[in-house]
Amino acid sequence: MSSAATNDHFWAVIPAGGAGTRLWPLSRAGSPKFLHDLTGTGRSLLQATWDRLTPLTGSRVLVVTGVAHRAAVGEQLPELPSEQLLAEPAPRDSMAAIGWAAAVLEARDPDAVLGSFAADHVIADEDAFRSCVAEAVGAAEQGYVVTIGIEPTYPATGFGYVEMGSPLGDGTVRAVTQFVEKPDRARAEEYLATGRFRWNAGMFVVKATVLLDLLAQWHPELAAGLRSLAADPSRLDEVWPGLEKIAIDHAVAEPAATEGRVAVVPGGFGWDDVGDFGSLGALLSDADGMPGVRVLGDASAVRVVDSTGIVVPGTGRVVALVGLDDVVVVDTPDALLVMSRERAQDVKAVVDALRSEGRTDLL
Repeated sequence: MSSAATNDHFWAVIPAGGAGTRLWPLSRAGSPKFLHDLTGTGRSLLQATWDRLTPLTGSRVLVVTGVAHRAAVGEQLPELPSEQLLAEPAPRDSMAAIGWAAAVLEARDPDAVLGSFAADHVIADEDAFRSCVAEAVGAAEQGYVVTIGIEPTYPATGFGYVEMGSPLGDGTVRAVTQFVEKPDRARAEEYLATGRFRWNAGMFVVKATVLLDLLAQWHPELAAGLRSLAADPSRLDEVWPGLEKIAIDHAVAEPAATEGRVAVVPGGFGWDDVGDFGSLGALLSDADGMPGVRVLGDASAVRVVDSTGIVVPGTGRVVALVGLDDVVVVDTPDALLVMSRERAQDVKAVVDALRSEGRTDLL
C-alpha cells in the first residue's frame, strides 16, 4: 500500500470538547483548554489545529463542539463556514461526535474520507504529521480504519497503546493487532521493549461510509440515529439525548481490529496532549532572566528568588516565588492554585471536591 496524497474528498473533523480538568483553574467547562494559547505562540490550541490541517484540506473542515462553545469557536475560526460547525446539545462521547460529522459528510459526498484530530493536541513537526495523514488517507481509501500511532518516548501509563502487526504494502502502514487500555508501568515498559507498540492518540482516518457501516454492525441504533440527523438536522434536540454514549475506540476501532479492518501509520513527530501542568511546562521555554522558571502569560508580572517551576499569572498582580523548587502557581481572578509539579495529575481531585460541594461557579 503506497502513500497517497490527500484529495478533494478528504475532510478534517475536529472534535472540540472536554473541560481539561487537570489544567484547572486555567481551563474550565466554560473556557476549556482548546480555546487557550498554551504554547505562547499567540494561537489557541484549536487555531493551531486548524493551521496544521488546512494545508491538506483547505476549507474542508468540520468542527464538533458543545453548544456552550459554539460562539467562541466561531470567533476563533472566522474562516470556518457556519454550516461546518456542529454544536452538540450535550456531551455523548467521541463516537457520537465523530459519527455525526461522518454522517453529515456521507450525505454530502459518498466518497468522503474523514480525518479526526482533537482540538487540544500539540504537534512538533507539522510536515511529518501531514505526511503521515496523507499516507493514512491512502490506506483509508482501501477500506481500512486508520489510526496514527505515536512513537512512545517513555513508558506512559496515562495513554492507551496500539500494537502493530504485519506491513500492508510498501509504505509504513501496518496492520493493527490490538488496542490495549492504559497499562501499569511494568506493562508499559514491556510494550516499549518490543518495539511493536505505539501510543493511541485518538487520531483516526476513515471513509465516512466505512465508519458508519462498521458502527451499524455493532451499534445499529447509534448508527441509524446519526444518519437520521444528517437526513433531518431539525431533529437534533429530539434524537441526540437518546444516542448511546460510547468512545469511538470501544464502538468501532477495537472490534474492527479483531476483524483485520484497522491499520496504523507510525508517527515519528513530537506529540503532546497537554494533559496537565507538568506537560504544559515541557512545552514552554525558560523566561528571560529566570532560569528554570517557565511563564505562560506576562513574565513582567513574575518575580523569582532562588526558585524554579511554572507560573501562569492571570490577574495583573505580581506573583513572587522565593525558595521554591519545581512549583506550579496559577493565578486567576477567582482561584489560586499552588502545588508541586510532581503532583500535577492530582488537580482533578480539587475539581472533584468543588463539584461535590456544588461550586460550579469555579468550574
